[in-house]
Amino acid sequence: MIAFRNVTHGYGDGPLLSDVSLTLPPGSFHFLTGPSGAGKSTFLKLCYRELMPIAGTVEIFGQDVSHMSRDAVAMARRKIGVVHQDCQFLDHLPLADNVALPLTVAGREANPEELKELLAWVGLSGHARARPPSLSGGERQRAALARAVITAPEMVLADEPTGNLDWDMSQRLLTLLVELNRMGKTILIATHDMNLIRTAKSQVAARVLRIRDRTVQHAGADL
Repeated sequence: MIAFRNVTHGYGDGPLLSDVSLTLPPGSFHFLTGPSGAGKSTFLKLCYRELMPIAGTVEIFGQDVSHMSRDAVAMARRKIGVVHQDCQFLDHLPLADNVALPLTVAGREANPEELKELLAWVGLSGHARARPPSLSGGERQRAALARAVITAPEMVLADEPTGNLDWDMSQRLLTLLVELNRMGKTILIATHDMNLIRTAKSQVAARVLRIRDRTVQHAGADL
């Protein structure tokens, strides 16, 4: 689904990630760990072509990102839902319209019943007409997840999705991500929360990737 081959990326002060080679197969569940500033967000952005490698090759759904047209990039991104740590919404629009925004941008109309079911799945049925500023942190993250999956993507990338949440809400969000994986979605979560990883590994066959010495390594079984 996504393959890195000898990928290097940096921002001017030398490489942040160097000689990274790995594959994220369909239906897999991965965590990405590493200290702050190690390159977790950079790795995720390389996965959905927000960034391009300065060396090596990234393939998304079998396509080399360096050879993808603008239309091909747009099509690939529809297959990848992204949940950012600092999820942004349009404050003047109701929550339901914010969740449906990816469809609107793509020139498609949300099915009202499917949108209703999606909001119920993330536990936000009673907030469809609410404005984003009135939502709690946990509600915003669940709304961000709903927005990320409304296009029925094949893969979901989440960047520190529980970083600002308490433990109960973190577990609730994790449960939704595990459910998506059981539906066949590929999941990649960047996090520094070892308790979250241990909890997930008791529920799903999750693998752990660790950024160390500017490369991405498969972590051992003990965390």
